[in-house]
Amino acid sequence: MGILSRLLDLRGPASARSCSLEPFQSSDNPSGNTGSTEFEVDGWVTSAFVAQTLVLLVGVHPFPLLELMLMTATVCRLQPPLIFEWGTNIGKSARLFHEIAQYFRIKTTVHTCDLPDDVDHVEHPHAQRGAMVRGLEGGQLHQGDGLTTSLGLWEQAGRPPSPLFFLDGDHSHASVRREIDGILAVVPDPVLLLHDTFLQSSDSGYNTGPRQAVEETLAAHPGRFQAVHLGLSLPGMSFLYPFTPQRA
Repeated sequence: MGILSRLLDLRGPASARSCSLEPFQSSDNPSGNTGSTEFEVDGWVTSAFVAQTLVLLVGVHPFPLLELMLMTATVCRLQPPLIFEWGTNIGKSARLFHEIAQYFRIKTTVHTCDLPDDVDHVEHPHAQRGAMVRGLEGGQLHQGDGLTTSLGLWEQAGRPPSPLFFLDGDHSHASVRREIDGILAVVPDPVLLLHDTFLQSSDSGYNTGPRQAVEETLAAHPGRFQAVHLGLSLPGMSFLYPFTPQRA
């Protein structure tokens, strides 16, 4: 049996399946103890979804399994009414959010923003911009400055509580700080997912700017957020959410 086949064989031996089969077949939201302040989801349900849907659709690059799990858990638990991201490229992360929301029947709109066509950048996809999400219901493509555009869309939507911002654009320290500070200056209860935040020493040659920006934010806003860091391997992801996030 190949690696993928073993990965997809999630049900275990027949003797162990009689009482645990249903969660793997259900698209019910896996959040548990929703009245509690602690972040909790059913890892068996999210694992099955990631392995059987997301990996087959988008693979594990640039988001390894752990990061796919965290992205799924975040949307399922907090059910953000709006999701904002920038650096669309071909739309892989936007497609991930779309698939999560569709499968678990979560009402949200995914707004993804990329640079204008006349701006030259090494990662600008040009004609392929948003190819993986173009035409999908519940997703909207935009061009312009990601932070400014997203905050404007949030204002236009009536400033709904607990919007999710996925920061995966320019990974320099200055850019990430600008984005985080810009969000926190306007949105009272944002949910933040940040990519490429693996904690490494300065002599590693790895881009340590995003994680530095996250740590500075936590220090500047004590008690405002709880933080989850995926630090087992590159590229890393950090999740910042309010202690008591508002629910729609």
